[in-house]
Amino acid sequence: MHRPSPLASALPSSQSPSALTNMRHLSRAKSTAAATVAATLTNMRHLSRAKSTAAATVAAATTVDYAAHLTRRSLARQPSAIRALQPLVTQPGMISLGGGMPNPSTFPFTRITAELRDGSEIELTGKQLESALQYSPTLGLPPLVEHLYQLQRAEHGIGPERQVCVTTGSADALSKAFDALLGEGDALLVESPTYSGSLAYLQPLGCQLVGVPTDGDGLDPALLEERLAGWDAAREGAPRPRVLYTIPTGGNPTGASLGVERKRRLYEVARSFDLIVLEDDPYHWLQFGYAAGGTARTPSLLSLDEDGRVLRFDSFSKLLASGLRLGWATGPPELIERLQLHTQASNLHTCGVAQGLVAALLDKWAADHAGDVHAGFAAKMGEVASFYQQRCDVFVAAAERHLSGLAEWTTPDAGMFVWLRLLGVADSHALITQHALSAKVLLVPGQSFMPCNSPSSHVRAAFSTASPEQIDQALQRLATLLKQAQD
Repeated sequence: MHRPSPLASALPSSQSPSALTNMRHLSRAKSTAAATVAATLTNMRHLSRAKSTAAATVAAATTVDYAAHLTRRSLARQPSAIRALQPLVTQPGMISLGGGMPNPSTFPFTRITAELRDGSEIELTGKQLESALQYSPTLGLPPLVEHLYQLQRAEHGIGPERQVCVTTGSADALSKAFDALLGEGDALLVESPTYSGSLAYLQPLGCQLVGVPTDGDGLDPALLEERLAGWDAAREGAPRPRVLYTIPTGGNPTGASLGVERKRRLYEVARSFDLIVLEDDPYHWLQFGYAAGGTARTPSLLSLDEDGRVLRFDSFSKLLASGLRLGWATGPPELIERLQLHTQASNLHTCGVAQGLVAALLDKWAADHAGDVHAGFAAKMGEVASFYQQRCDVFVAAAERHLSGLAEWTTPDAGMFVWLRLLGVADSHALITQHALSAKVLLVPGQSFMPCNSPSSHVRAAFSTASPEQIDQALQRLATLLKQAQD
């Protein structure tokens, strides 16, 4: 689970920036040649209409050259000498005169108790509290890391060739992944539309955002493949993209979810063109079919990953509490290491108290299910998903009452968003930021989610916090504005 990355030994501290750059260029050249062969085979499949799995396997890359994907800045990161001592402190018999850790006897806290909604309590005391209050491993508090690894093993089928690390929310991990994989002038494949929070980080990086169209079923793998196969670096002004960022479940802002067949096809494309896939999946546990006792949750891209090209991001923000600022990343150790080295040089580690509380909560839920943390967590998340499914049903019913003939939408099967296309409105920005605001209705104009900031007739509506009565009133107000706009 904690296998060291070969990149660490491949990049000695004495290595010069120019050597790093040369290594990356050589690796890119090799990967470009491989991708060219893959693209040719892909075009042949199109011409012959041969869509068999065997043909896809022939074209697929089977190994990932991580150094070719990483930026010069990320390749240059080295372990912190002091942070490297942290995992050694707890070894039996170890006497630490190394790290500048405060003495626990000076901590003013002796107990932290949290009461749960069912009236039970979780508590941090003694060594457990001391660990939560002290500097801790960058990877995360060991009890929480172990819980998360067991969760990912049961839910996504990972083995010891994958690693899990705790992050300060998924946004923290995503920003560090973007930093590791994207340099100025690089191209990044994103869904169009995509999450505005990620766009806010990506746009100042100076990378080229390449939007891939989506529909009611999420990103279209055929259009992704077409875009990559037809890429002309001279015309586009950038090398062919080597990274894809996707929100596959209950997408933000669209609410759309990729089915398993689209995920399989997307992964085939990623293999053919040697893509690293950033799977941003905070709504995975909020799939409504599962909440209703229907089919199991849709398999993740991580669960389909044979090569080590998927880096997955989960978050407790929508599942437990957003103020905890707690998430986790899962993927090949070579990429997890890059996130960790960035964290060592920035925020050191995620808040220990938040980690300790969640670890204690997962302890309790596991104990309630014969020690099975996955079963305990899944049972609680089923309750959360059921709550949002009910709110979604309320929203869609209100939309049918008030917005029929004025807007179009696809009913989501996960998450907390509905993507509304306003009929007769070419650009929703003024309507939403001015008129809707005056009418006391908050929505987000579609332009905020477009990779190139282009005008959009869409708006994003969230049904997560408004009461059923408020949802009905808000959509009634929106309907009035749309009727006025059409007059």
